Amino acid sequence: MALPGERTTMVLQNVIWAITLTGMGLVALGFIYAIAQAGKPADTAEAERAHRTSISLRRALFAALLLLGIGIAWASLRPFPIPPQHQPLEAAQVVEVVGHQWTWDVSQTHLRAGEPVEFRVTASDVNHGFAIYAPDGRIVIQTQAMPGFTNKILYTFHTPGTYKIMCLEYCGVAHNGMTAEFDVAAREDKS
Repeated sequence: MALPGERTTMVLQNVIWAITLTGMGLVALGFIYAIAQAGKPADTAEAERAHRTSISLRRALFAALLLLGIGIAWASLRPFPIPPQHQPLEAAQVVEVVGHQWTWDVSQTHLRAGEPVEFRVTASDVNHGFAIYAPDGRIVIQTQAMPGFTNKILYTFHTPGTYKIMCLEYCGVAHNGMTAEFDVAAREDKS
């Protein structure tokens, strides 16, 4: 079952994929045309015209790619995915997380679905990769846990269940056992 924003994201990814394939196809056709024309003799006037056309096409392609890149960056970052780091996020639930070699200290392990959760993530010793895995095993959100700095992430859980926290960055010999769990209850259940 797709969550609210996932369907839109998948449609956008499919559109971008189609645009990418079209661009690659046009580049391939350009190469095929150049290869086909390689063996034909050309007079000086024809060579000069082809050179001017080539320069015009390169400038147009550069401008189009530049505008496309700016457009994609604007469309994908318009709802900026990183919350403000130097102010409170005003979430209904706040969880303090500290990474240690080789454990997570999590301030609360019972959360409610449907309400935003602010995770304040830091580390006491070395860098750790803080990742939350959904009950179905997919990563729902992640950030770095770094000594001396607190990263804030904001996430709203839609699916109740037991979520797992794992370290994504090798942090020493017991890295593979660096896990923690928390429960997300349905909104009606206030336990």
